[in-house]
Amino acid sequence: MKDRIKWAVNHMPKSDDGQLPVMSLTNVAKARFFHSSFPQYSITPLARLDGMAAYLGLAGLFVKDESFRFGLNAFKVLGGSFAMARYIAKEMGRDVSEMTYDYLTSEALRRDFGQATFFTATDGNHGRGVAWAAHKLGQKAVVHMPKGSSQARYDNIAKEGAAVTIEDVNYDDCVRMAAAEAEATPHGVIVQDTAWDGYEEIPAWIMQGYGTMASESADQLRQMGINRPTHVFVQAGVGSLAGAVIGYYANLFPNDPPKFIVMEAQAADCLYRGALAGDGAPRMVDGDLTTIMAGLACGEPNTISWDILRNHVSAFVSCPDWVSARGMRMLGVPVKGDPVVISGESGAVGMGLIAALMENDEYQDLRQAIGLDRFSQVLLFSTEGNTDPMKFRKVLWDGEYPTV
Repeated sequence: MKDRIKWAVNHMPKSDDGQLPVMSLTNVAKARFFHSSFPQYSITPLARLDGMAAYLGLAGLFVKDESFRFGLNAFKVLGGSFAMARYIAKEMGRDVSEMTYDYLTSEALRRDFGQATFFTATDGNHGRGVAWAAHKLGQKAVVHMPKGSSQARYDNIAKEGAAVTIEDVNYDDCVRMAAAEAEATPHGVIVQDTAWDGYEEIPAWIMQGYGTMASESADQLRQMGINRPTHVFVQAGVGSLAGAVIGYYANLFPNDPPKFIVMEAQAADCLYRGALAGDGAPRMVDGDLTTIMAGLACGEPNTISWDILRNHVSAFVSCPDWVSARGMRMLGVPVKGDPVVISGESGAVGMGLIAALMENDEYQDLRQAIGLDRFSQVLLFSTEGNTDPMKFRKVLWDGEYPTV
């Protein structure tokens, strides 16, 4: 018997919402201006799945396809690159608006700033983004990966010139290792999208970088005649992406925000457990965190994001691996006439969840709690493409992680 999807409707007490300004429209506009200075920049597609929406009984279904981002097959580079730019700007006493790609790759920067070493821990996409940005900007990168990381993801990071290792510990322990090494290294800095007490500035900058993706999606929806999505589904590891997207849309529609639903891998559902406890305090999950959703295998919440999420999310959902596998198959082999979206294990969980909610009365309580119906305009984020080809084939070709 397959594992059930679990959920918690958000009844947590509200905080003063002091972290929401991190994702202000002004801060996100600065990030988007920075990214647009890269010669590799282009707006990633927003796939309009009209056939799938009709099939599932929705008014509209839109999937932001990040497999095209900077040729890196995932959205993560948006955060790491902007955080590096803001770090360099701060060190030099300059504003980030001066940190264009041309300046950051110039001899003037070498002369004025020199070289830093950026340390990070990753399940794959974030580390590749940091390594790529460091390589492009003439900086150094050191990347640690948790045990069980795929060879394909390791190779992609190594190709960018970073010093990369796979350690015999889980993701959260890799973060601690990278932080300790950065502290012991002259001109060393940790670029991590999880925050903890005393480490909040760089994670906030990373979240602002992710805001570029959210900002693009809002523009694209308007161009398609959708002023505002009714529902935004976004996946979470430490919660930085979720906090970034939800923070941006909460600022964009302060008087009438969409319903926000956060999804996690069941093996690492720290945010769901916090919502279930209901007291507003974050919870942690430890152990090996074994899931196909490698990018979501994080057990310790980002404290900045947690504050945004507890104030704005309607429901937190804990998803078994079959949910993501179903989403991968549905996006990769869509309803006739819809565009194909090649979505990896951490990118497709939203599609799998939407399908389960609309097709299965076992989950009608959640469907009704969030008001998902034939009038709903739903936005999803496919945050990665096919980043682990062997795993992708096993799911799509061989039917790994079936739904029954």
